Amino acid sequence: MPKITGVRFRTAGKNYYYDPEDMDLKVGDHVIVETVRGVEMGQITIPVLEVSEEKIKEPLKSILRKASETDIEEDRDNRRREREAFKICQQKIKDHGLEMKLIEAEYTFDRHKLLFYFTADGRVDFRELVKDLAGVFRTRIELRQIGVRDETKVLGGLGICGRELCCKTFLQDFAPVSIKMAKEQNLSLNPTKISGVCGRLMCCLKNEEETYEYLNKKMPQKGDGATTAEGEEGVVTSINILRQKVAVLFETDDTKEIREYEADELTYIPKKQRRERERAKAEELQKRREEAAARGETIPEDDKKNGVFHNRKLIHTEPKNDHKIEKEEKNNTSEKARQNRDRQGAKDRGNNRENRENNNNRFNNRRNNDRKGRNNNENRENNNRRNRDNQGGSNHKNRNNRRNNNDRGDRKGNNRDARFDRGGYSGFAHNHEEKQRPRPKDDSES
Repeated sequence: MPKITGVRFRTAGKNYYYDPEDMDLKVGDHVIVETVRGVEMGQITIPVLEVSEEKIKEPLKSILRKASETDIEEDRDNRRREREAFKICQQKIKDHGLEMKLIEAEYTFDRHKLLFYFTADGRVDFRELVKDLAGVFRTRIELRQIGVRDETKVLGGLGICGRELCCKTFLQDFAPVSIKMAKEQNLSLNPTKISGVCGRLMCCLKNEEETYEYLNKKMPQKGDGATTAEGEEGVVTSINILRQKVAVLFETDDTKEIREYEADELTYIPKKQRRERERAKAEELQKRREEAAARGETIPEDDKKNGVFHNRKLIHTEPKNDHKIEKEEKNNTSEKARQNRDRQGAKDRGNNRENRENNNNRFNNRRNNDRKGRNNNENRENNNRRNRDNQGGSNHKNRNNRRNNNDRGDRKGNNRDARFDRGGYSGFAHNHEEKQRPRPKDDSES
């Protein structure tokens, strides 16, 4: 049987199968092999195994030799050269003004080829850049555009879990990840919580997808109907996939209760089927209600809801003749009309009595006001008469006083004229015929 062994060229890279030929190889040994890019140095990741020829699809390439110390030292020198080439290529990209982000530079083991990995939003015309780099490094130049996932795989980093990224440590290939996986695992659909460093959906969603698919086969969906072993019916409100438990809402009259059960303790009805059953029950209930109303009765469900625990007839169903019904209706109508007339008459009589009392009160008030007005007029005339009398006496006294004052003024005027001639009063002339004027005050007197 043929033998094979697995070789990997970078951390978390793919495994390539080779024919070990009779070499004694162990996991971790470095070997020199030939690839499509040229001669490369890799590391054994799968020990030597014997497999059937049916499993080998293509002829296997042979391992050239086991790496020596010189080969390992030369590989270290290639890593140092790669760092220098990276800086030079970055400067050249800036000089050419290209919109591209350089990620990594890589030499083949024999340095016959130099590869540059970059990312860009669209296609980039880097032909002039390749010519410039070929003139600097004097080797074959190859530029490869990669995606954001490959960029993260090359650069590495820490995830939201705090550990090193899966793609950098152990993932060999990128499996497709969809939003359905997040829904299957009952995760929040917030993009910031289910996206990785690269901005795409986290690869770890795929890791647990099979487990959740297996567990979800036994679990109901939210909104499904659930029936307990005792026959109680409720609705599933939430599920816990990992604990395999279900929360069920039960409604009894006006009370609601949520209880938790093991998933295998209940029997479930799909949401669509449950709604159809509820619709059928509602239609049947409405039909029964209409039939009961036609008979003048109520259904037990309505009695229980309204707090009535026996059937009560709503309509009197005894047969009556038409002429008796009309006669009873006329009697009822006439009796009601008589009662209304009596009530209205009593009301009118009460209103008339109140109106008479109000009119009497208004007449008495008016009469009292007239009496008060006459008294006020008499008082006013008496007051006026007394005032006139008082004014007449005072006028007589005032006339006598004025006459006496005039006599005194004549006698005093003669004396004033004499003083005026002597300069006793300066600044004004005194008229004996006018009313006596007051003497002006000097500044010394004030």
